Formats: sequence, structure tokens, C-alpha cells
Amino acid sequence: MYDMNEIIGSHDVLLVTLDTLRYDVAAELAATGQTPNLCRLLPGGQWERRHTPGSFTYAAHAAMLAGFLPTPARPGPHPRLFAGRFPGSETTAPGTWVFDAADLPSGLAQAGYHTVCVGGVGFFNKLTPLGSALPALFAESHWEPGFGVTDPDSLPNQIDRVAEILRRLPSTRRLFLLLNVAALHQPNWFYLDGAAPGDDSRDSHAAALRHADRHLGRLFALVRRPSFVIVCSDHGTAYGEDGHTGHRIGHEVVWTVPYGEFVLT
Repeated sequence: MYDMNEIIGSHDVLLVTLDTLRYDVAAELAATGQTPNLCRLLPGGQWERRHTPGSFTYAAHAAMLAGFLPTPARPGPHPRLFAGRFPGSETTAPGTWVFDAADLPSGLAQAGYHTVCVGGVGFFNKLTPLGSALPALFAESHWEPGFGVTDPDSLPNQIDRVAEILRRLPSTRRLFLLLNVAALHQPNWFYLDGAAPGDDSRDSHAAALRHADRHLGRLFALVRRPSFVIVCSDHGTAYGEDGHTGHRIGHEVVWTVPYGEFVLT
């Protein structure tokens, strides 16, 4: 575990959530060399198997933005990177960065960070009170239809916005950026050659990850150095397993997610 007390204040922090990415698909593509940009940066070139704190986007992100990142899928306790000050916490360790706020963006803002959200799925679209709740945690937030699940170019569009943000950010100001990537989420049939409209599948989910990997190389090239980066899924999704489709259910393919953290220098 990194000592986050040495990271916070000296590094930008980037949280990339690959919305709905399944662990089994991510691990399979990593093992077969189909996600080279991610594997170059992930420790050992592989994903860590973890359990999500929530079975759908809102629940998972609300937990993560309070410091409860996906938990290693092995017996604990597991010290956390970030934690709100809370008496009796059993996962706050010497290397945990502790903040006096209800959520991580507010805690980092108190530490001098500019906090930015570039949303993807509907819980970040700011079109309704519910869709505004997570973005409201940040000093600056962005969403437009071109960032959403129905646009095949959502990720490159989002990265264009990240580039604009970085260009105008003073070099002396630290950044906390949440990028919620919508490309993996249904609909994703349009990433798989020959798929019919609406024909989302495990294969099209994998094709969406290959697409995302191609563009994430550009994102990581843009990010300022030094940066502490977390790349993970918020939850998985089902494509017919045991009769289930989608998420917000207690199935293994939903609860098990890929996770990685690394420092860019």
C-alpha cells in the first residue's frame, strides 16, 4: 500500500472508473495482450481482483467518493488509501490519508486540490436532481450527450475535455479528477464488428474495453507528473449468466471488479 500522506499534496490524483467493466473480461484481455496501454501501467501488467462497494453506479461511486474503494477479494482487514475521520474505523492505517469532511472531493479541496468530475453515465448527467448529486461534490463538473453511453466516441470526447481542463489549470494547483468512462456500459454493440443494433454481449463488452484501452493511452500521456492513478470498475454487469441481464443484483459477475493503482512520474 502506498503511503497516501506522502502522495497527497505532492501528486495529482486521478480516479478513472470504467463503468460496468467485468473482472473476468478485463483479466482475460490483459492475459492475452489485448489491452497494452493499461497493462504497461498496471502492477505486473495484471488487474487485481476486488469486490465493489455497490452493485450499480450511484451506490458504488457514493461509497468510493467517501473513501471506500473496491476491497481486495481476500480475507482482510484491508487498510484504505483515503478515509474520512471516523472513531473506531478498523481500516484506517498509518498510510491512510485521513480527511475531515463527508466526502473525498471536499477533503481534497480542503488540502488545496482543484476537484473536477468528467461524467459519463446518467448518474453524472446533471439533467435531474439525482443526476446532479455526484457532480455536486466537485468544484467543477462536466457532462454532455457526447460523453454518454449512446455515443461511440464518448471516451475520446471526454479526453478532449480533460485536455482543456489541464491546459487552463495553473501549474502550481494540484488536481483531483474523476473520469467516469461510459464506453463499457450498455449499449456497447457498436464496438463489435458485425453486431446488430441492441445486440449487447460479453463479446461486445470486450470490444468496448479494447476500444477504451486505445484511447486511455492518450489520457495517461496528458496527465501531469507526478500523478497517483486509480483505474477500476465501479461494478460489473451480467449478459445472461443464470438468467440475469444488467446489474444492481447480487451476482458474482457484478460484485467482482478489476482494480489497479500506480504512480506516473
